[in-house]
Amino acid sequence: MNLEPVPFSAEQYWQDNKTHILLAASGSVAVIKLPNIAEALGRHRNVSIRIIVTGSAERFLRGQSYEQPFLKSILQIPGVDAVYQNDDEWKNPWTRGEPILHIELRKWAHLLLVAPLSANTMAKMTMGIADNLLLSVIRAWDTTGAVDSTFRQSKPIIFLAPAMNTAMWNHPITQKQLTILHDEWGLSDSNKEGWVTVLYPVEKTLACGDNGNGAMMDWKDIVIAVEHHLSLDSTNASNNG
Repeated sequence: MNLEPVPFSAEQYWQDNKTHILLAASGSVAVIKLPNIAEALGRHRNVSIRIIVTGSAERFLRGQSYEQPFLKSILQIPGVDAVYQNDDEWKNPWTRGEPILHIELRKWAHLLLVAPLSANTMAKMTMGIADNLLLSVIRAWDTTGAVDSTFRQSKPIIFLAPAMNTAMWNHPITQKQLTILHDEWGLSDSNKEGWVTVLYPVEKTLACGDNGNGAMMDWKDIVIAVEHHLSLDSTNASNNG
C-alpha cells in the first residue's frame, strides 16, 4: 500500500524536525474512526503519520459507506505519508543489510497509537506474539529506551485504545491482560519505567446492539490525549486540513 520506491529507512527522517506518529488499527468495528483520527492529527503542520492496518482491520475499509472509505483514500489525508499492510513486511525478498520494516517503524516513531485495539490483538500483545506487522512492531518496541538512545532522547510510548464487545471486555482473561498492560507495563507516576498508556473504553450501545462497556474511547478524546502527550499545540493546527 505504501508508495515508497525503496525500502523504508528511519534514519532518513531523524532530522526532519517533525513529530512522527505511528497510527495503527486492528480488527474492530471502531476502525471506521481511523480516518477521523488521522485527519485530526494531520492538521498539525509538524506531524508525519504512518499507518499500519492488520488484515482484519482492512476489511472494514473497503468503501462500504461514507465512514468506511477505501483504504487507499487515507493516503490523501494531509500528514499521512504511508499506509502499511501485513504484506509490506516481506513483499520483496530480503537481502542482508537491507532495512527490516517493523524495526524501522519502531525507530521512526515518537509514539505508537493503536486505535482500535481489538480483543485478539490485546491478547497477542500481552503474550508477546508477533504474527503480523503491527504485533512485530510492538514486540520489537524499545521498552527501556536503551536500544535507541543513540539517536533519541526520550523513550516512545504506546497508546492503546481497546474496543470490543461488552462480554469480551468483561471476560476474566481481559482483566488479566489489563493487569499486564496497566499495572506492569503502564506509564504512571508510580512507574516511570512504563511504556504503555491504556485509553479505556466507554459505555454505550455498541455496533452489535449490546449495551455496556467496551466501545472505543471517543476518537476526539483519543486525539486530545495524544496531542497532550506529544505537546502538540492545537493553535498550530491547520483549519483547512
